Amino acid sequence: MSNELVINSKPKGAVAEAIRTLRTNLQFTFVDDDIKTIMVTSSIPGEGKSFVSANLACSFSLINCKTLLIDCDLRKGRQNKIFSLPNNKGLSNLLLDDIDNYKEYINETKLPNLDILLSGIVPPNPSELLGSEKNKELLEKLKKDYDLIILDCPPVNGITDSLILTKLADEA
Repeated sequence: MSNELVINSKPKGAVAEAIRTLRTNLQFTFVDDDIKTIMVTSSIPGEGKSFVSANLACSFSLINCKTLLIDCDLRKGRQNKIFSLPNNKGLSNLLLDDIDNYKEYINETKLPNLDILLSGIVPPNPSELLGSEKNKELLEKLKKDYDLIILDCPPVNGITDSLILTKLADEA
């Protein structure tokens, strides 16, 4: 795992504390709702959405929340680099397979209660895959196995992928 996971590498730092504050604020937001999926995006590339998604997922896992982080940026996903995992098998591959095989595509991390579904190979049709009925069915299956699913989505400026995913997330 990289040093970008400040929740682990610098747990007493200001950035880690800001992530924990975000987690707490989200928990207060969820208090009366059954929120299972959170979507994290940004307006343009480079604003830190993957960094925030990864650290937020780590933060939730540390409070015994069974968490799944899904790298939904099928064009330029970064979670494989943050978690030092090969990206040859991920969401794009799974959506072309039988989604009942989803457990074969999920990576366990070194952190208890945190799994990750990487983006996979870059497909020719990311928007269509993300907006597919199969993706919706997959998320419904995953909600049964996890307390929380964090969707690390691409930036909204210039592509429709994140806008498509807003229909599938409980909170954006």
